[in-house]
Amino acid sequence: MTSPMLFSPIKLGNIALDNRIMVSPMCQYSAIDGNANDWHMMHLGSLALSGAAMLCIEATAVCPEGRITPNCLGLYNDDNQRALKKVVDALRANSPIKLGIQLGHAGRKASSHRPWDGGELMSAAEGGWQTVAPSALSHKPDEENPVALSLADIAQLKQQFIDTTRRAKELGFDVIEVHCAHGYLLHQFLSPLANERTDQYGGSLENRMRLPLEIFEAVRATAGPDIAVGARLSATDWVEGGWDVEQSIVLAKALEALGADFIDVSSGGVSPLQKITLSPGYQVGFATQIRRQIKIPVISVGLITEPQQAEDILLAGQADMVALARAFIADPRWPWRAAAALGGRVKGQSQYYRCLPAGSPRIFGDVVTAQR
Repeated sequence: MTSPMLFSPIKLGNIALDNRIMVSPMCQYSAIDGNANDWHMMHLGSLALSGAAMLCIEATAVCPEGRITPNCLGLYNDDNQRALKKVVDALRANSPIKLGIQLGHAGRKASSHRPWDGGELMSAAEGGWQTVAPSALSHKPDEENPVALSLADIAQLKQQFIDTTRRAKELGFDVIEVHCAHGYLLHQFLSPLANERTDQYGGSLENRMRLPLEIFEAVRATAGPDIAVGARLSATDWVEGGWDVEQSIVLAKALEALGADFIDVSSGGVSPLQKITLSPGYQVGFATQIRRQIKIPVISVGLITEPQQAEDILLAGQADMVALARAFIADPRWPWRAAAALGGRVKGQSQYYRCLPAGSPRIFGDVVTAQR
């Protein structure tokens, strides 16, 4: 019997993956001063036992001001690194899953309340801070304007990405994803809806891509060859006159030329005017268009929920991997279900073998022994 493509191996750079399932980064808004804690241990620990080949840790800020909320994860000081090390060490000790981390800066979408507290921009009285962006343009009309980054600020930002990459390398991450999507700072530089600069970082497509590419190049050089480095893109702003898939293809080609090992394709986030028609796999078409133009693996994400749906995406050549988020919250063993449905195998933990009733499809690569 032919193994399903979803459970076939793939390489991201020098990192070998057993299957083509990625646990997508999911912000938890639960850190204290940027530090991971027991919640992250529980949340990520469960996902690490899922059977997916790779688990990417949530958007992690390169500086305190880069956090989306005061409760977002950071990796900008020694305390952050020590706290995250406890989680990473526990995951390593108990799961074969490859570990990734998404590095970013929220820009003008920083200093916000948590989603369940409304998600609005926080005032100074509420503990908020001054946000920054390519230009002094607020995300929403009724919000305070961010401060436009100076050239000195940009130089400092690059160093913050370098320093955080070095910390991620010391923690032993297999994969680093540079966050250029969802309306956060690097996406803000890319999109003409947020970037009205008149210097070398604004105006033309080449100029708007300049900072994301400079930062990616610095991260790539700092990470070294033993870490797979890629980027998450918003393929379109879903707003006329904004960032679009044609520009995303140009960016993806430039990232590939700088040594990117993969492109992770999402969409939206830079403007509240976006009009998105949601449907199963609604972003897959963007991944497909980008994949046709580059040679490195492309990951598709967005309402991919069913095993056969994921398999069909791969068989049709629409993407090389799939990333799931909400589906994993609803079903933390989603790859088990997919393996049973498609005839695949996953790496399992012997402590869990007894949960499969007699006569179940053999989904684990190991020999399952019966209990006395």
